[in-house]
Amino acid sequence: MTIAEYALLAFSSLFVIVDPIAVVPAFLAMTPRDSVAQRLRTARVACLVSVALLTGFALFGQTVLKLLGITLPAVQIAGGLILLLVALDMLRAQRSTVQETAAETAAGTNKDDIAITPLAIPMLAGPAAISTVILLETQATTFMLHAVLLGCLVLIGLASYIILAIGARSAKWLNPIAEKIIARLMGLLLAALAVQFMVNALTGDQGLLRGLTGH
Repeated sequence: MTIAEYALLAFSSLFVIVDPIAVVPAFLAMTPRDSVAQRLRTARVACLVSVALLTGFALFGQTVLKLLGITLPAVQIAGGLILLLVALDMLRAQRSTVQETAAETAAGTNKDDIAITPLAIPMLAGPAAISTVILLETQATTFMLHAVLLGCLVLIGLASYIILAIGARSAKWLNPIAEKIIARLMGLLLAALAVQFMVNALTGDQGLLRGLTGH
């Protein structure tokens, strides 16, 4: 895989799974009495925290897995299943409970500061995003690809902040119909990516089928 191909894969899959556009309505609902400046501060803190968390998993995720005795194919299949669950909800134009539950969103409306929880965790950097980062990190076979992944995480954080900032300044900018169309298209792409991860786990060089058959 070339650097350009990996960069495209990493950025597109992370952007789809973090899905900052879908976070905007919940973000606005949880900050009804905040000024634009307060909303921008909340968005900035949330994006910084989410990037820091995902970067931590990108740097140390595989080490933790080795300590727990979890193999790469197992991570690929588990991550693929999580992504598939999210994708199925996106195809129905719904925010997946894998990313955050309705209870977590509702709890956020009663908090004075929702930047770290639930906005950063689990809305932006939830289990699905963490799984995606670990999966992408396992595909990074060179130092340059590792650097590309970290760069993509920074870009995702920046893009998320820009989208949340736009939403904070002009809530009417986002058209609900267009948002649902985009969500369904992203869901289709994410479903295909999730299936591909599971296929790779079963048939790849370190796949489960090869390990079981000895071929």
